[in-house]
Amino acid sequence: MKSVIVLVGRPNVGKSTLFNRLTGGRSALVAPAAGLTRDRQYGAGTVGDRPYLTVDTGGLAGWSPVGREATLVNAMSAQVRQAISEADTIIFVTDGREGLNTDDREIAEALRKQRSPVWLAVNKTEGIEPQLATVEFHDLGLGEPAAISAARGDGVARLMARVLQDLPRTEERLEPEDMPVIAVVGRPNVGKSTLVNALLGEERVVVFDEPGTTRDSIRVTLERRGRRYALIDTAGVRRRARISDTVEKFSVVKALQAVEAANVVILLLDARSGITEQDAMLAGFVLECGRSVVLAVNKWDGLDPAQRTRIKNELHRKMAFLQFARVHYISARRATGIADLFASVDRAFASAHKILRTPRLNRVLQGAVQASAPPRARGGPVRLKYAHQAGKNPPLVVIHGTRVDAVPPSYRRYLSKAVRVGFGLEGTPVQIELRAAENPFAPQARQRAKRRENKGKAPGRRHAR
Repeated sequence: MKSVIVLVGRPNVGKSTLFNRLTGGRSALVAPAAGLTRDRQYGAGTVGDRPYLTVDTGGLAGWSPVGREATLVNAMSAQVRQAISEADTIIFVTDGREGLNTDDREIAEALRKQRSPVWLAVNKTEGIEPQLATVEFHDLGLGEPAAISAARGDGVARLMARVLQDLPRTEERLEPEDMPVIAVVGRPNVGKSTLVNALLGEERVVVFDEPGTTRDSIRVTLERRGRRYALIDTAGVRRRARISDTVEKFSVVKALQAVEAANVVILLLDARSGITEQDAMLAGFVLECGRSVVLAVNKWDGLDPAQRTRIKNELHRKMAFLQFARVHYISARRATGIADLFASVDRAFASAHKILRTPRLNRVLQGAVQASAPPRARGGPVRLKYAHQAGKNPPLVVIHGTRVDAVPPSYRRYLSKAVRVGFGLEGTPVQIELRAAENPFAPQARQRAKRRENKGKAPGRRHAR
């Protein structure tokens, strides 16, 4: 599992800018929270060979004096409190240009009581001597402050090297190569645990009707028709807070970690509540991770024909980017419609690990280009010359050509679909990487040009003598 790094601080200190810097500017998933000035965001990043998950939280401000004496439960919002409870480490972001203020001191006091290590980052220090920018922040008692500029990237690499150095390297769990690891993910109360129990055929996971029953990801193994599987039942995107039934918390870190640990994801949707924006965002994260997908629309029983038609239209419209995934309409509670889920999982798993032979792959590429040529670039036509497979799970196809930087994302998606159709792949994304083809005769051409240049200079030198 990837380590979880949570960014906290008061508003407008640059947390979101630092988040974008750590994740490459991509917001993997947004969990909307009513009553906050902005959303919590989750993203994945890598420094060297160390991957991690980053959580960007809303700004903390307007703390009352009671907060100084109270625990974090009384002082922080439920959103930030939940993020901190999931953190392996915390980066406390402050503003070096505004300097230290009362809110910073109150946040620091609360963070000192947490189990996770806290790193102090003094942001917006570009053009300021680092020692001068951080001198007053030593008073917070959180160790050596790090002077950074999230906007320009100054000092961020050094800070992350320190942060990651103290985090344990988690060993990736190795399963047999032919054993599918299945993560069941979805919004809360869509029936994930009920589905896991139905797939297992026994009550291996506790099931309740209220959202948030599953507090952590639960891994169980089973054997079906001579093949072993590992099932991961994850916590919902939202969980009920322990401190109050009226406060809802958003918890997606466990689900995101489960997605990255899986080969195949069963994305469970609720037919009665419809296809929501949160479903689409979670599906987008699954796709970004390159995981194979099986869609299961739960609570299908009891819907009239008009409702079923509406849900199918919503699914086609909002999940158009997952058209390669097989869809099952099920009732986890009644265990109806789930018999074919394992067959779809097997096909998706096999497709993700399929070897794409180079001769056939190039025939597929040539057919796709002949059917629809790539848009013309400014310097001339884009030429896609040859392709080969560079990875599995998901399949990665590298295509060499000229002027490939001009190929738009829409044409990449077209090529990805062409490969899926050409090889009969189901349930898996196909990643396309375009590389500029090198001229194998370039060294000889340079040598010939150099000889011509030397010949041009020779008469002048003889004349000089």
